Amino acid sequence: MQTNLLILGGTTEATALARAVAEAGLAGTVSFAGRVERPVRQPLPQRVGGFGGTDGLATYLRDHKITHLVDATHPFAAQMSFNAVAAATAAQVPLVALTRPPWRAQAGDDWTHVPDIGAAVAALDRAPCNVMLAVGRMHLADFAPNPQHRYLLRLVDPPKTALPLPLTETVVDRGPFSEAADTALMQAHNIDLIVSKNSGGTGAYAKLAAARSLRLPVLMIDRPAQPERSELATPADILNWVHHSTDLGV
Repeated sequence: MQTNLLILGGTTEATALARAVAEAGLAGTVSFAGRVERPVRQPLPQRVGGFGGTDGLATYLRDHKITHLVDATHPFAAQMSFNAVAAATAAQVPLVALTRPPWRAQAGDDWTHVPDIGAAVAALDRAPCNVMLAVGRMHLADFAPNPQHRYLLRLVDPPKTALPLPLTETVVDRGPFSEAADTALMQAHNIDLIVSKNSGGTGAYAKLAAARSLRLPVLMIDRPAQPERSELATPADILNWVHHSTDLGV
């Protein structure tokens, strides 16, 4: 059977993997959840939208004769990762995750860890300040209980409807970002606090380096639990896994 990958994408790592797969002459498709209006163009065919849960993904794997499933979604897309493991098991398709290690505090960092979005919201129940809220568009409404702050939002797409926070300034931009630019951004908006998901990777790390240089505190939201699965760190590792499993007839 011809190798045919399905890459669950939406991350910088997924784009790098798609490029490596295309350059290796392998067939594959990159799938996006559809939360971004203008996803990064891929060197492989792409699809946009959900699968309809575990059963829908398993059906897709069978119907499209997928031979390998790679979960390269965002570390906070835990439900998709659980669905992927269950669907791969049901369809008997080998699965691996392309993951990036979480960020870890360095000397000079002032981080307070919270376990989830709800805990971050609770931590902002305090006197008004200027907050760089780097949690993504999907979670903005969660912070509505704290309208006293002035929020700086950096979004991939311009908002189409009124934002759920009354005091906001929005920057539309797409990473990777630089420490110098993020330092200037924080200074221009008189930022007092950064709220960030622990996404890992390099594309969005600049804000943490900037916070360190400006001696600003960071409220760091820890990653959700992930399913048990095999994990690899680079596109080259994924290609070796694909070739190895193909050779073994897995």
